[in-house]
Amino acid sequence: MRKPRDFDAELKALEDKARELKTRKVQQLGELVIATGADQLSTDELAGALVAITETNDTSKREAWAKRGAMFFESRSRRTAPASQRNPRSSPAQQGSSQSPASGTGSQ
Repeated sequence: MRKPRDFDAELKALEDKARELKTRKVQQLGELVIATGADQLSTDELAGALVAITETNDTSKREAWAKRGAMFFESRSRRTAPASQRNPRSSPAQQGSSQSPASGTGSQ
C-alpha cells in the first residue's frame, strides 16, 4: 500500500521556496543597483529611468542596452572572479535560480 502524500507539507515547502526565491531576487536587484552606481540616483530618477526602459518598444535600443549590460557583467566578472568562474550566467549553479538581470524584461 502506498504512503499517502502530505499535501500540507508539500505546499509549505513550495511556499518557503517561493519566499526564498523572491528574497534572493530582491537582494540581487539591490546588488545590481549598487554595482552599476545607480544608488547615486534619487528614487524618482531611478524609477523614471526604469519606467522609460520598460515603455521602450524600439528593439535596437533594447538590443544596445542588452549588449551594454552583458559587457558590464563580463568586465565585472573578470575583475572579481577567478578564471574558472568568469561567466556566471552559464554556470551550472544558477540553472535553478531566477533569471539573471541581463535577461530580464528590461533588457530585451
